[in-house]
Formats: sequence, C-alpha cells, structure tokens
Amino acid sequence: MDLLIVVLLALAGLLFVLRRESGAAAAIAVMVVVGIIGLFMGTGWFSLLLFIGAGITAFAGLPGLRRQWLTPRAFAMFKKVAPKVSETEKQALDAGTVGWDGELFTGRPDWHRLLTNRNTGLSQDEQAFVDNQCAVAASMCNAWDIGFERADLPKEVWDYLKKERFFGMIIPKEYGGLGLSARAQSAVLQKLSVNESLMVSVGVPNSLGPGELLLKYGTDDQKNYYLPRLADGREIPCFGLTGPRAGSDATSLPDTGIVCKQEIDGKEVVGLRLNFEKRWITLAPIATVVGLAFRMFDPDNLLGEQKDLGITCALIPRDTEGMEIGRRHAPIGTPFMNGPIKGKDVFIPLDYIIGGPDMAGQGWRMLVECLSVGRCITLPSGASGSGRYAVGLAGGFTRIRRQFNTPVADMEGVQEPLARIAGKAYIAQSAVMQTANMIDNGEKPAVPSAILKSQLTEYQRDILSDAMDVHGGKTVTLGPRNYLGLSFAGSAVSITVEGANIMTRSLMIFGQGAIRCHPYVLDELAAKDSDDIDAFDDAFFNHAGLVFGNAARAFTQAIGLGRGDVPFDNAAAPYARAVNRFSAAFGLASDAAMTTLGSDLKLRELLSARLGDVLANLYLTSMVLKNWHEGQAVEGERELMAYSCEYLLNRAEKALDELLDNLPNRAVAVALRWVTMPLGRRWKAPSDKRTQAIAHAISTDSSLRAKLTSNTWDTLEQKGEVFNPLAHYNQLLADYPRADKLYKTLDKAHAKGELPAEALHPEQKFEAGLEAGLISEDDAEFMRQYESEVLEMLSVDDFPFDGLAHNKRKLVKHNVL
Repeated sequence: MDLLIVVLLALAGLLFVLRRESGAAAAIAVMVVVGIIGLFMGTGWFSLLLFIGAGITAFAGLPGLRRQWLTPRAFAMFKKVAPKVSETEKQALDAGTVGWDGELFTGRPDWHRLLTNRNTGLSQDEQAFVDNQCAVAASMCNAWDIGFERADLPKEVWDYLKKERFFGMIIPKEYGGLGLSARAQSAVLQKLSVNESLMVSVGVPNSLGPGELLLKYGTDDQKNYYLPRLADGREIPCFGLTGPRAGSDATSLPDTGIVCKQEIDGKEVVGLRLNFEKRWITLAPIATVVGLAFRMFDPDNLLGEQKDLGITCALIPRDTEGMEIGRRHAPIGTPFMNGPIKGKDVFIPLDYIIGGPDMAGQGWRMLVECLSVGRCITLPSGASGSGRYAVGLAGGFTRIRRQFNTPVADMEGVQEPLARIAGKAYIAQSAVMQTANMIDNGEKPAVPSAILKSQLTEYQRDILSDAMDVHGGKTVTLGPRNYLGLSFAGSAVSITVEGANIMTRSLMIFGQGAIRCHPYVLDELAAKDSDDIDAFDDAFFNHAGLVFGNAARAFTQAIGLGRGDVPFDNAAAPYARAVNRFSAAFGLASDAAMTTLGSDLKLRELLSARLGDVLANLYLTSMVLKNWHEGQAVEGERELMAYSCEYLLNRAEKALDELLDNLPNRAVAVALRWVTMPLGRRWKAPSDKRTQAIAHAISTDSSLRAKLTSNTWDTLEQKGEVFNPLAHYNQLLADYPRADKLYKTLDKAHAKGELPAEALHPEQKFEAGLEAGLISEDDAEFMRQYESEVLEMLSVDDFPFDGLAHNKRKLVKHNVL
C-alpha cells in the first residue's frame, strides 16, 4: 500500500508539472521530494529510481548541463534529418499570419484569444447593400435561362452589376469602389449564390486577381488608372495563372517573359517578350485587362546580373498584339465565363509589371499573400450560400411532398439527409463569417484558407447531393422548374479550382501548418539555417517540453481529468474541452509523425491528409463554438450546435484513429494510442433524436429555419423578376399547419368510407369533403389555392420531341410515318 501511495504521488506530481510545462527543474523537484517521502515510507528501491530519474532529467533538461553534451549531438542529428525547405516554400510559409490555427498546434489553445475580436456583423450601409442591391441582382437571374438558353448572364444583369459597383467590393471608396469589409463580401456572395454563374462572376474579380494585387503592390499610376475603371466595370479583369502543364502546382508554370529591347514609335524600349498558354481562366472571354503570371528571365543581363528573376505578375490590355483571347471553356453545370488565353511573342513594357520593374520576380510572394485572403472568402462563401438555399429548398419540398398520406419530411430516412444539410450549412456559416471577421481584424489566415476552401466546398457537394436525393424526380429532370440540378452539377467546379481539394487536403493543410503554425519548428529550422546552436537549444528543448506536456494533457483529459475551465456556457463547454483534448493529441501525433518520418513525411500524403483532417475538424468546431458564444440563439439552435460539434469531433477522432492505424513506426503508434485514446474512441455520431428534431425544424416555419436561410433572396417575386422557389416554399410552410389539419381530416374520412372511394386526388377530396360538410367553404377555397401552389412546386418540365436536340439535323425520327 505504501508503494502504491508513493507511485501515485510521483505520477500525479509529474503529470501536474508536465501538463503545465513547468520545466526540468520542477520535474526534478517532484522526483526528489517524492523520493525522500518514499524513503520514510520504506520504498527505498522506488526512491532510488526517482533519484536516478532526477539525475537524468538534470543532465538532459537543465540548460547549463545539457548544452555541454546533449545539445551539440541533437543539433548535429537535426541537421541530417530536418527537411529542406525550398525558396518557394519559404515564401509560402512567410505569407499570411498565424492565429487560432497556431493555438490548435500548441495542445493548450487559449480560447480567450479566439474570443477577443467579436464578430459585430455588417455596417448599416453594408447590410443595406446586401438587402437591396444583392436582392435585385438575384431576382434577375434564372438558372435555366443562364445555363441553357444563353450560356451567360443577361445584359441587363451585367449592366446592373457594373452600375452598382459589384466588381469593386474590395476597392476602397477613394478609388470609386464599395470598400466592403471581408464580412460584407462574404454576405454578398452568399446571397448571390442563388445562381452559381452570378456568384462566380462577382466573386472572382474581388478575389485573387488584378484588383487585389494592384491594391497591395501596384504603383500609384497603376492604382489611379485601373482601380476606378475596375470598380465601375469599365475594365473587366481576369488573372492567368493555371495552364495545361501547371494546375495546382502553380510554381511549375512554363510561361516565360524574356527581357529584351524593341523599337516602339521610333524609340528603343526595354520590355518583356511573353510566350504563354493559359486555361481555366475565369472571365477571360470578356476580360479587358489580363493579369498574367510568368517566369521572367534576363539572358542578356539588361537589368542586372541575375538571369532567372523568378515568377512575375503583369497587367496586359486585351488588345495587345499577339494575344489570343475570347474562346470559351464550358464549366460543368454552370457556364460562367471561362476560357483559354494564349500569347506568342507578346511584347510589353516593363511598366506593365504590377508594382513596376522593382517587383520583378516577386510574383509568387504576391500571389500566396493574396491567396490566403481570397481563398477564405469567395468559394467558401459560395458553399455557405448554397447551404442556406439548400436548407430552405429541401426543407420546404419535403414538407409539402406527401407520400403514404404523410409528408416525406416526417420519414426517418429523409430526416437523416435533412439534418446533414442543416448541420453542414450551420458549420459553413459559422466558419465563413468568423474567419472573415479575423481578416477584418488584420489576419491573413493562410492555413484556415486551405481548410475552408477544401472542407466547405466538399460540404457544398454533400449538401447538394443530399438535397437532390430528398427531392427525387423533381430535381433530376432538367428544365426551368429545376432549381437544384445545375448547381449540383456545378459543385465539381469549386472542388477543383483554386487548388484541387485532393492536393489541398493531402499536402497543404498539415504540410504548411506543421511548419508555420507549430510553436517551435520554424525556429528550429531557422536555427539550422543560421547554424545558431543557442537558438536551437532554446527551441528544441522547449519543443521537448511541449511534447511531454501534450502527452500528459492528452492522457489526463482522455480519462476525464484536468479538463480545465473554458469560457463557454454549459451547452458548449463539453465540446470546447474536447477540442482541448484533441488539440493535445494532435500536437503529440504531429510531433511523432515528424520525428519518426522526418523529411519523408512530405511523401506520405495519406498520413499528412489525416493529420490535416484532425486540424480542420478542430478548427471548424472552434468556429461553431465562437458563433454560438456570440450569437443570439433561437429555438432549436442548441440541438443544431450540438449536432455540428458531435459530427466534427467524431470525424476528428476517426482521423486520429486512422492515423495511428497507419503510422509506420508501430511501437510509437501503440504508445500514442495508449496515451491519446486509453479508453478507445469516445465521440459517436449525432443521435437519431437530435437528427429528427433538426429535420423537423428546417421543414417547418420555425425560427431555426429562418436563421439558417437568412441572408438569402427570399422575397416573393415582383413584376419583372424571375420565379423564387424559396419564397414560395416559405409561404407554403407558413400556411402548412392549417393545411395539415385539413389533410388529416379528409384522409381519415376517406379511409373510413365517408368520402367516395374514387376521390383519390387531393382536389377531389376537398370538394367531396365540402359536399359532405366536413370542411367549410373557406377551408375548401384555402385548400384549392394551397394545393394548386403545391402542385406547381412538385411539377417538372417537358419539351417537344426535338426540343433537346442541339443539332436538329441529327434527330432520329422514331415512329413517324
């Protein structure tokens, strides 16, 4: 018994100092004190082990001792195994800022840091723009007309977008733009996502492209000329980055700009001769000015001694001689303007370089710095907006669609995808708006941008797939009445562009995060590069303390000890504590993977992807919790917040479990499993009860449905506007309680034989019920109008026999005499 007491004292003391990362001296003190207590209690051999442990810790942990023998050996080994960071990787790592993503790497995230900058929403002017101009733009767009009949936005839409300066959202007011915050830009794009072509056409000029590059790096002359023209639509920009041989790996682009001299108007001008081939360039077919990325060379040393200056960005007017532009690609589902650009021996002055000649070779740094912001907003906002509309459409359709005399929304098989739609839409809304708020507070979130782009566009595809499923035949039949089919088909575009999701998940999230977000790895690499052994000693042994600290935190929190206080209410606190626990486990697993695999970890993309999945799900959970903490919860939202957190934590734990199953060093993997999951997997998927409650809420006229579908075009169309299915579903759901009672009355009467057996159509039951005195004339008239609207919402389109054939000459005339 005495031995057990001493062992428990030693374990408790060591776990306490390790959790707090109190340092070697504190650990030595614990072992010495407990060892002395053990001597008095008659556990001499165990006390001896503690004294030996204290001695080893002193030699390995106290700076004055370890620097004499251990640090030089560790430094020499580190130099051999540390990964080599290329120049392009360094530029990517230096771009952007580290915020909450860095906290998640520490294993002890400071929630107060996350909650410091409260999301205060939009300004009065910004909200007015979203409510008015965005609603007008949305009301002018019909998916079938845009997607099939004209393959373009109508001219009146382009004119309106230019007039209201939609293309100048990021351009400051002093240059004629709107100067919107990141939060407002996101809100605009979410509302415009009612039509994918509309959202993309507005989003891209306000994302990675000439406008943002000019703002950050342009010369005064370039800004003064181009920014006002971009803001009011006199200039339509595009940016040529990707090509046939350079897609997600933009650093490998083969397009060149050779420094040379050419005579122009009788004067010899130093400039660039460009040869390039670009594709997948959004807005290229109609662009008036082309931003272009290329590799710049100076073989004749006209500018200096450096021959390979690196990636450079320039602005080229559309009518520049030698440039081929105007042809179109056909993006699947949504034919927004997209096409190739080619150039052969295109000569441009050096002044066309964005930022002027001084910015030659700075293109990659410029791109990655801008991309960290743009990737956080455009496609993630489109995904979040799709979720808002999908909640409203899927919830509305499944309530009015009746099978087996009951709304399909009350069938559990349908409730499961409805809840998934709501949960992912809620996560997306939280993540997009809270990350935009970070941007408005000065952050340039590089790793979160990769998380949002890859995760939320996958959510968008899942949401639309579930929405298609619950609609059944309604949305697999194309035509003017189909409000989902084209968006569903077009979701693949978002998956692919701005860095394919496969690459982003497997290479970027953890690949960048492991170095840039880790508290010490970047310092260790810098010490290696500068051969600074003292800096290495500080970073390396602080890193070691972090490893032991994360091990202690992960283990104790996994068994329910030392969970700590978190600044959330009782509903959210368990999920915040789970983030703390998995943050420690993630930090420990990350260090184990980097230590055991070294530079080979770059090549183990499956392992990197799983580590990225843990980080991504913890980040998204944090955004949900912050959104819950700051918002005014409505009825049913607590269930949805819990559903979302449980879904994300289940995924995080699953990714950690799969990582440990596949980590090559099995001894390390087994030890990590005992430390991080001593009681096995604990987080289950959301319960059926929670699923049913959420599905019911979004398929009825509830406050939760209203909150999830806020910031959408949801008003009944006025004269000249296109049909708005969401507004019609909202109206039907508002009337549904009355209709439901009448449905039940008439269905029961029909089952009892009180109505004619042949009264099978709803309309026949209304009339028979009226004649039988079961319902009043007012009720009958109400149901006539209600069911007429229902039938319209359930109907699909049909066409003349030859209506679908684009080439009528190839039409086969079946059964024609």
